Amino acid sequence: MDKQPDEVAGMFDTVANNYDITNAVLSGGNAALWRYAVVKAIDPQSGERVLDIACGTGTSSVALARTGATVVGLDFSPGMLEQARRKHSSVEFVEGDAMRLPFVSDEFDVVTISFGLRNVADPKAALDEMYRVLKPGGRLVICEFSRPPVALLRAGYFTYLKFVMPTVAAVTGSNAAAYKYLEESIKEWPDQGTLSQWIRGAGFTRVAYRNLTAGIVAMHRGRKPVDAAVLASVAKRKDAMTRPIPVQSPTNQKPMKP
Repeated sequence: MDKQPDEVAGMFDTVANNYDITNAVLSGGNAALWRYAVVKAIDPQSGERVLDIACGTGTSSVALARTGATVVGLDFSPGMLEQARRKHSSVEFVEGDAMRLPFVSDEFDVVTISFGLRNVADPKAALDEMYRVLKPGGRLVICEFSRPPVALLRAGYFTYLKFVMPTVAAVTGSNAAAYKYLEESIKEWPDQGTLSQWIRGAGFTRVAYRNLTAGIVAMHRGRKPVDAAVLASVAKRKDAMTRPIPVQSPTNQKPMKP
């Protein structure tokens, strides 16, 4: 699925005004329960710095800020951020790309993203960035739509996405095309185990997930290592993966033996 950042951000701009009410209706009220589960899993403490990526209209950010933590909400949609700043003036909101976070390394105690990793053009690059800006020992919490493990429930869920969700979106005044994209992006998103592998691949340890609402949503967690030797090993591996492979020039190549 081709996810151009400018196009996806523009699509979210068109649904920003009715985003919260549409989400509440489409989720059958579960959106608030999922948000509560994320806050409880993060357990933010007073004085901690929390980065809330794909913060949207700021509903998740303000829920985290109520604990006394310092929360920075980031989103790539100007329309969403306009709503966030209007509704929640006490929280700092920043426009930015999850694949190129505008923060220094080792800055945050917690990084979280809810229903946003699926919209990133390169989710693995975003996970690398989350790892970079977390302090050693920092916590990662990801909440995202997933795949119900029970086949019958999964079939019913995909039927709901295809036929019911666009109708509800139209009734609530949202952009129906945007929710068609939502259906397609959910169907193409990997299962819980694959996302766990991606998180481990970014260098996180203690990776685990918990299904919410029978697996319609899954919450993944991980930690950035504390041990200096482990951190150095992860950095060395990532450097090796990004280093270009040297190409031997024809003049330096040894002739093949007959």
